[in-house]
Amino acid sequence: MSAPERIPPRGVTTAELLTRGELTVRGQIRDASNAVLHCSVEHDGQETFCVYKPVRGERPLWDFPDGTLAQREVAAYEVSEATGWGLVPPTVLRDGPYGEGMVQLWIEGAPGAELLALVDGEEPEPGWKAIGLAEVGEGKTALLVHADDERLRRLAVLDAVINNADRKGGHLLPAGDRLYGIDHGVTFNVDNKLRTLLWGWAGEPLTGEAVDVLKGLKEALGAEGALAARLAVLITQAELDATRARVDELLATGKHPEPSGEWPAIPWPPV
Repeated sequence: MSAPERIPPRGVTTAELLTRGELTVRGQIRDASNAVLHCSVEHDGQETFCVYKPVRGERPLWDFPDGTLAQREVAAYEVSEATGWGLVPPTVLRDGPYGEGMVQLWIEGAPGAELLALVDGEEPEPGWKAIGLAEVGEGKTALLVHADDERLRRLAVLDAVINNADRKGGHLLPAGDRLYGIDHGVTFNVDNKLRTLLWGWAGEPLTGEAVDVLKGLKEALGAEGALAARLAVLITQAELDATRARVDELLATGKHPEPSGEWPAIPWPPV
């Protein structure tokens, strides 16, 4: 049996397919902390694979309102699209076999794309950025590093804007020359909760491209901005205001943020 086509052809947009298509559950991703269902979705003779995360399968968290993770995933996609970087797979909010939830295009990560590594020594090799020391057992430590990759650097900026509290290595999906980030349920908190493996540029000046993107986000997040209107139905007004403030802060400093010291800087487990 041939696999469904990953990108819908013949003028059927991915958003239309994900929103209007018939969802069929194919299996469950067992190692996820919340309910994550692998599905196919079919509409108008076109079919593709997707991920479906029903709201009723979300585990309660002490620092996020119950039943809001799916909306945050969609909000992260909306911000990603507004940057023009396309770092988050197409994501919609819709009804499904187990009620309302997030539906996202399935991305098959490319094998062998090395973005993270553990190395000996105190300094990274050229082409790598240091994250920090990690325990590797028997009292030994190694330097955790990530690739000095412009795609990761863009993702680090996006994470700073959406206040991503869980950027793990397993949430990075290289696909050809593209890089996607997934699992954005714990984002947009009003408190600073940035936890990420992408600290390699902490304190360094933002690229000119990133500054231009942030200026565009500032406009799109204004009172009459299209992005603000889309986010207003997905996150609270306080969370929207906090997103605006983070964009303003990045533009004011002109630098990648540094760990605040008020919250664990690196997610655990890191992968």
